[in-house]
Amino acid sequence: MKRICVVTSSRADYGILVPLIQRLHMDLNVELSIVVTGMHLCFEFGNTYREIEADGYEISKKIYIQEPGDSPSGMSKTMGNALIKFSDFFGKNRYDLLIVLGDRHEIMAVCCAATNERIPIAHIHGGETTEGAVDECYRHCITKMSALHFVSCEDYRKRVIQLGEHPGKVHNVGALCVENALNTSFLTITELENAIGLTLSGKPYAVVTFHPATLEENTGAKQLRELMLALDAFPNMYFVITKANSDAGGREINSIWEDYVKFRKNCILVASLGMKKYLSALKYSMVMIGNSSSGILEGPTFKIPTVNIGDRQKGRIKASSIISCSPTSRDIKIAVDKALSPEFQKLAQNVDNPYGNGNASKKIVDVIRQFTITEDVVKKSFYDIDYDEKSFCLKIYS
Repeated sequence: MKRICVVTSSRADYGILVPLIQRLHMDLNVELSIVVTGMHLCFEFGNTYREIEADGYEISKKIYIQEPGDSPSGMSKTMGNALIKFSDFFGKNRYDLLIVLGDRHEIMAVCCAATNERIPIAHIHGGETTEGAVDECYRHCITKMSALHFVSCEDYRKRVIQLGEHPGKVHNVGALCVENALNTSFLTITELENAIGLTLSGKPYAVVTFHPATLEENTGAKQLRELMLALDAFPNMYFVITKANSDAGGREINSIWEDYVKFRKNCILVASLGMKKYLSALKYSMVMIGNSSSGILEGPTFKIPTVNIGDRQKGRIKASSIISCSPTSRDIKIAVDKALSPEFQKLAQNVDNPYGNGNASKKIVDVIRQFTITEDVVKKSFYDIDYDEKSFCLKIYS
């Protein structure tokens, strides 16, 4: 039996991890621990650990790390708390494998603590690029600490190998969120309206999520106000807005949103919808607007256009239903007009999602079952790739 720990720190990573947690929970050869930390345990971000409990899963441990404030130093202090507290936790609780997703600063600190305790790490969503966010470097650092890699498409598999990881440990499984989008039992539109308190039936609406671009200094509030000016250009549309995360600048963005929705009856602002309500909201919407990875990964599965604002997601592989634009009200309005046009709505209905066909969790569990836990598993040699100097071409061997 393998002792496996899944650490989740936000509504976003838990929602993606749900199908994998379900499979691991049902596997008789796995002793699963779910450890909750970060934004999950904060009132201002919706106390989203309750969603895990509502799904029927036992939380093995709650570890409080979140620092107050809205600054880069607050992020650093949160990382420091995570390193100290998870060092204590992993020192007392030995696991055969730690599973983490993505690229957040607190997850980076969790992985540092696990590495020092020689706990092998399985990393989901490595190899991706988000040039406008500090998550970019955290993601690649987590890759270098990990023993197993589960990437969402072939280009990202090649990139992880380029970082020196052995091809036999890098698995292209697709994106877990695509699996969610294809298999969730959705709310009806009436149930969704009752859940969020906004009438949407027969009305065009968008789902809006805007996070700070953490590698750009003091641009979040300015860009958000540009987005708001663009939204005001569509008075006949309705907007379901989800709050930003706890990155530097996130609380400022949420405060500005709170003032904005006070005077607009066509808007609703929520701290967290939870996976089922969120995916249901996407399903019935006409467009997703903002700079969240959800628009890149899940939007194409729901056959809706995405207006992707600014550089936060720059570098990600994008389906043809993604419209990228600069963070100015003029360009955002042009992009939304294009997304709402009959021609582009038809294009989105026929788009292929590059992030897999919805069976990622099975592929991941199949690999984990075959993964042999030894003392040497955390010792990694750097995998060198052949370099063809004549054609300046990197050859990646599978």
